[in-house]
Amino acid sequence: MKIICIGRNYRAHAEELHHTTGLAESGAEPLWFMKPDTALLRNNDPFYIPHFSQEVHYECELVVRINRVGRAISERFAHRYYDEVGLGIDFTARDLQREAIAQGLPWERCKAFDHSAALSPQFLPLAELGGNVQQLHFTLDIDGERRQTGSTAEMIFTVDRLIAAVSQYVTLRMGDLLFTGTPAGVGPVYPGNNLRASLEGHELLNFDIR
Repeated sequence: MKIICIGRNYRAHAEELHHTTGLAESGAEPLWFMKPDTALLRNNDPFYIPHFSQEVHYECELVVRINRVGRAISERFAHRYYDEVGLGIDFTARDLQREAIAQGLPWERCKAFDHSAALSPQFLPLAELGGNVQQLHFTLDIDGERRQTGSTAEMIFTVDRLIAAVSQYVTLRMGDLLFTGTPAGVGPVYPGNNLRASLEGHELLNFDIR
């Protein structure tokens, strides 16, 4: 399985990190990168801050699980390739990312390290959430304080557009995960923090930082 992550898909998040240059506009392609399967953090296991970063940030995202094989998918048929959604956290070594961006280098060191992709143990049938993937709301609380509130209606690129775009380059397979981008409100995590994330009122993530 592949972990495909979308960057800068919420305008307010791109602006809070001053990543507005080249921000996706109409007709542009989404920015995406990949994480290996070793990046998965499952079952609400604790996240251990890696030794190589002094500034690890959380990024809560809607995650779409691909349910069939597809390549060069048309946007109008993309909805056939998923029927369940969950939540994930794209942990980012922000200090390493700033270095990579400044030097024009790839993002693997700051994005693809072990356990950098927390994944909810449960995925919810989209039909039970109203059926419209672009009308979902999710939240992230840290130590009981609301840090992120996201609405998929605010995505620059819709889920179907993302699937169509990515599948022009790589074949999508059953079980692949699409992290669809994070809204504004990202920030650092510290040992002792507790992270809780909910999708449409369903708590899907609840784990500690160590």
